[in-house]
Amino acid sequence: MNLAFTIAKRYLLGKKSTNAINLITWISIIGMAIGTAALILILSVFNGFEGILANLLKAYNPDLKVKPEKGSYFELTPEMLSKLRNEKGIANFSVVIEEVALFEYDGSQEAGYIKGVDTNYAKVTDIASTITTGKYILYDDMRNYAVIGNGMFNKLSVNSSDGFTPITAYMPSRGSVGPLSAQFKIQDIHPGGVFSVGGEEDSQYIITDIQVAEQLLGRKNIASSFEIKLNPQSDEQTVRTALNEILGKNIKVLNRYQQDETFLRIMNIEKWISYLIAVLTLGIIAFNLVGSLWMIVLDKKKDIAILRSMGFETKNIKTIFRSIGVLVGLVGMVLGLGIAGFLYFLQKNYDLVAVPDGFLIDAYPIEMKASDLILVFATVISISFLASLLPAARAGKVSAFVRQE
Repeated sequence: MNLAFTIAKRYLLGKKSTNAINLITWISIIGMAIGTAALILILSVFNGFEGILANLLKAYNPDLKVKPEKGSYFELTPEMLSKLRNEKGIANFSVVIEEVALFEYDGSQEAGYIKGVDTNYAKVTDIASTITTGKYILYDDMRNYAVIGNGMFNKLSVNSSDGFTPITAYMPSRGSVGPLSAQFKIQDIHPGGVFSVGGEEDSQYIITDIQVAEQLLGRKNIASSFEIKLNPQSDEQTVRTALNEILGKNIKVLNRYQQDETFLRIMNIEKWISYLIAVLTLGIIAFNLVGSLWMIVLDKKKDIAILRSMGFETKNIKTIFRSIGVLVGLVGMVLGLGIAGFLYFLQKNYDLVAVPDGFLIDAYPIEMKASDLILVFATVISISFLASLLPAARAGKVSAFVRQE
């Protein structure tokens, strides 16, 4: 095996009968290098976006969110709230009402969700850190305010410098409605700030004080969910069990990532689809490797005949040319790692590829992980090995008598 590898290295680096073989070999190496760099950078960019989204989700999503399994609301009782406050694993909790509403601002209309929250909401989440314009404010002595998702802000064409025009929220009147009764309940809320968390919440949600949501619904002492912040030392499963005892068995308890599970799953799918496209491109590049190895086989027919006469078996001959393919992959991968590392350094420190204005970030995020490097190593070596199988099989058919070829 060591002798086969030594011969393979000599065949790869040694002088060929024609310069075309050297040229094609180096084209193969450069192609593998570019493909390797592309794989590493694609995975690193997705890692960067995942990191940003994880931080945004940490700011917007609570540790746990509890919703009723059936129906839309919990009926709040003093005993229920007291038990939640006294549960050791819960540091704090917020009572939340979410409901579909129609919003109107200066002639623009858009359907979305109104999210009424109590004063504990800012303690349960880090919503203030997601504010991009204005500030986190829900009410003062004069009026009700709201913080608006960035997408909803744009769809309603809200003028952030206009402090007088309110957003009007409409919700159908519940229960029996007489012929002279209003068909809709209406509340005016003034824009106080704009939040952005990079998910669907940006384009659908307006967050305001819970009393506004109660007045729109015409109901009090209800909650569509409880958003909970855990004590650092608490065990999530223990708290889930306690919540079942307090709120009943028919509840859904979602952790931070389960609350946006669909969005995160789609992003993960996009990551691996991009990876597979890059692998397919690398596979196409590997056809150059097949050609260069085939030409090396033709160039070394006499050497193969001599090796056979010296006692080399077919499997040893095949090993030599498979080793050449793997060596090409290794050299290309080392060069590709260097290219990726250089571009990674530039992007990380100098924002090589910027993002247009209006986004949360100034440049594409990037984060390299050791697990991705291992995956890329396995991918490149596997493709190089597969590309060498056909030329190696051809080399195995060369006999000890060159004239017979």
